[in-house]
Amino acid sequence: MKVILKTDVKKVGKAGEVVEVAEGYGRNFLLPKGLATEANAKNLNLARQKAGAAAHKKAQETDEARLLAAQLDKVEAVIAVKVGEGGKLFGSVTGKDVAEALHKAHGIELDKRKITLIPEVTGPGDYEAVIKIHPEIVSRIKVRIVAE
Repeated sequence: MKVILKTDVKKVGKAGEVVEVAEGYGRNFLLPKGLATEANAKNLNLARQKAGAAAHKKAQETDEARLLAAQLDKVEAVIAVKVGEGGKLFGSVTGKDVAEALHKAHGIELDKRKITLIPEVTGPGDYEAVIKIHPEIVSRIKVRIVAE
């Protein structure tokens, strides 16, 4: 029996796939629990349309992420921090600080959880921030830490 999976089913397939399953498994388990629909002509056309729409949306998101990455390559974040004796920082500089600096200076909105500073900020100087824009696209920007 051919079915179209509505959700991921272990050892069977992922959502949206058309799979061949045993007649009893499909009729007595997958269909009644709403995990799959029967693979008739109507449902196959709907599944193809959904797959096409999902692929188009993913391609669009990837293109937008590439544009943002190109924009970020030209950007530098400058963060002013309080520094004590010996060049020690009061507090720390995190992805949140980088995201705020980019928003104030360039109007770029980024999720603070996707920003990682390399190496860890220990004092004034130049550092690099790795920004995971999309699962496949990563951008690196220069971060300058200056004393207030």
